[in-house]
Amino acid sequence: MIVTLTPNPSLDRTLEVPDLRLGSVIRATGNRLDPGGKGVNISRALAANGHRTVAVLPCGGTEGERLAELLASEGVEVVTVPIADSVRVNISVVEPDGTVTKLNAAGPWLSASEIDALAAATCATAKGVRWVALAGNLPPGAPVDLYAHLVSRLRGSGAPRIAVDSSGAPFAAALSAGPDLVKPNRGELAEAAGMPVTTLGEALTAANVLRARGARTVLASLGPDGALLVGDFAVVHGERHVAEPRSSVGAGDALLAGYLAAPAEGPAALAEALAWGAAAVSQPGSAMPGQWDLDRSAVVVRHRIDPDRLLSERN
Repeated sequence: MIVTLTPNPSLDRTLEVPDLRLGSVIRATGNRLDPGGKGVNISRALAANGHRTVAVLPCGGTEGERLAELLASEGVEVVTVPIADSVRVNISVVEPDGTVTKLNAAGPWLSASEIDALAAATCATAKGVRWVALAGNLPPGAPVDLYAHLVSRLRGSGAPRIAVDSSGAPFAAALSAGPDLVKPNRGELAEAAGMPVTTLGEALTAANVLRARGARTVLASLGPDGALLVGDFAVVHGERHVAEPRSSVGAGDALLAGYLAAPAEGPAALAEALAWGAAAVSQPGSAMPGQWDLDRSAVVVRHRIDPDRLLSERN
């Protein structure tokens, strides 16, 4: 089983439009409401592919109730921690070429007692599981070292492998706690390493900076350029071309879910991750792909990377 923690989940409203023009009245051609947040999406992808998962998250207001209902309808087991404020609502606007404009709310303010309850629920749920994924940005009121604290606490309780997918100061703080896996995207990789990432060679250098700071394995998602896996076992680059991308929302979460679902870490897990991530890009809004959406035969994994290869400007 895989447990996810999403400290700042959301309801995600996705509108598909023919063309995004600022200051204009635009009629949407598609409209959907999905559970949102990195950890939530990881659990959704896992459940859609037959893997047992439990999503731990704060829950407040009618939005929180609706979020829990939507997750249950997708087969995700949920552990909710009551909070005083309402769960946030985010809006994504998707254009025909797959370009996504996101409007993300800050989220509810969590008190110290609510943060403590969320941490306790995560640790209690994580006993005897394969992976624990701590994912997403932190809500207002949460200490910047929440993920670092949880990695140390979970490690001390004998929990198995721990993955972290976040950004900014919370992600940087978590590195020193020694998570088994981190999954930055290209921008987050560059920010955390403090260097530009314009080529595969620079992505590899940046990944090794993160490993030197404590991360055991780095799974860097590179958008159209696939993903780079850097660990003790290998340095591997993989791709899975998507001819008609529909929405990139949640694709990185699906990629991480595929990696966590694989029987073992390494190149085979990267290939599985890429199949899941590519399938997600072909879905509307933040819908997660199921077993019949995956095309593993189209994944290409290379054990030797071209350090001079330029990365696409579109991440």
